[in-house]
Amino acid sequence: MHPKELSINAFFYELPEDRIAKFPLAERDGSRLLVYKKGRPLHHDTYRNIAGYVPDNTLLLFNNTRVIAARILFTKPTGGQIEIFCLEPHSSYPDVTSAMLQKNTVKWNCLVGGAGKWKHGTILEKEVTGNDTRFMLKAAIFERSENAFGITFSWDADISFSEVLSAAGLIPLPPYIKRKAEESDAERYQTIYAAWDGSVAAPTAGLHFTEDVFRSLAGKGVSTGFLTLHVGAGTFKPVKSERMSGHSMHTEHIEITLPLLEQMMSHEGDFFCVGTTSLRTVESLYWMGAKIIGHPAITPEELAISQWEVYDNVFPEITAREALNALATWMKKQQLNVLLSQTQILIAPGYTLRVAKGLITNFHQPGSTLLLLVAALTGDHWKSIYDYALNNDFRFLSYGDGCILFAD
Repeated sequence: MHPKELSINAFFYELPEDRIAKFPLAERDGSRLLVYKKGRPLHHDTYRNIAGYVPDNTLLLFNNTRVIAARILFTKPTGGQIEIFCLEPHSSYPDVTSAMLQKNTVKWNCLVGGAGKWKHGTILEKEVTGNDTRFMLKAAIFERSENAFGITFSWDADISFSEVLSAAGLIPLPPYIKRKAEESDAERYQTIYAAWDGSVAAPTAGLHFTEDVFRSLAGKGVSTGFLTLHVGAGTFKPVKSERMSGHSMHTEHIEITLPLLEQMMSHEGDFFCVGTTSLRTVESLYWMGAKIIGHPAITPEELAISQWEVYDNVFPEITAREALNALATWMKKQQLNVLLSQTQILIAPGYTLRVAKGLITNFHQPGSTLLLLVAALTGDHWKSIYDYALNNDFRFLSYGDGCILFAD
């Protein structure tokens, strides 16, 4: 069956409100880990023992994006509050990093809470103090669309927009965590290896990894590699259509370095992805390489992966190594050390993994595209996996427990 014909109703399960983790555990690696391998009984352990389940000579691929403090609260002179949620940079910027490094002014696509109270032409102002900095932040609407507002931010200090958000913003907890963000969330809703600002949601599978876990993995000979996919608010976008053909998958920005591709090409073992964002990125790299082999003169813009093309278009039959080599060779010809691109790939039942052999991930919302991705790896076994987690008091969603899923 083509994934377009899938009914999202087949991917719902009953998730009681009290099973959604509102806070993280005291210790990151104390979260429970469900182990799924086809043909073997389900069982569980904790993340601090995950090295015992990752196969020898595996390359673990992590998403090193950093969550930005994307929520900014402005108070009007009348006392009313307006919340601006920074979704993604305006299209005038080539990538997220460029927008985050802008000084004095920047344009951003945003959601606005209390937009009806924001009169046309009014400029909001917020005095920001702390951390040895003090500046006035202003916000003005320059365009409106059906789904977002175009906001121009300006500030009177010689600092980047990344620093502005750090000083003026709040961490954007997922909508299903029904509480206000606390000071501790700034550290706990962030992986310990986060490096590049740009996400409005954490790659939550990585929240469980600690320095002790990394040491235990290295001691077993497991390698690690880092890619970047900036997670947008679209990761929480519900599927409202009955069939997946009616759903528009969100697009996310990816950044891949040439050294990572070379690390992957020289690796002789399997690839496991930590998080759905890492898996979407790695699988997108395969299709980018296939595009290059089919069209050697392809432009950087044409490399972006759209929602359905990996199902609908005819690509050459190649191995993962051939795809990665084609992409690396193309980058060298283009004199690129970093590839900036986008992916809209929707991985669902009917998709065959080309690169990854396994996935480490949290438990996802009913009827979500993330659950479809899990079902693409495990088939109908996703139901028994989630039943096991529910029956054994696992904690769900971003601050919850997780699982390691073997594709074969």
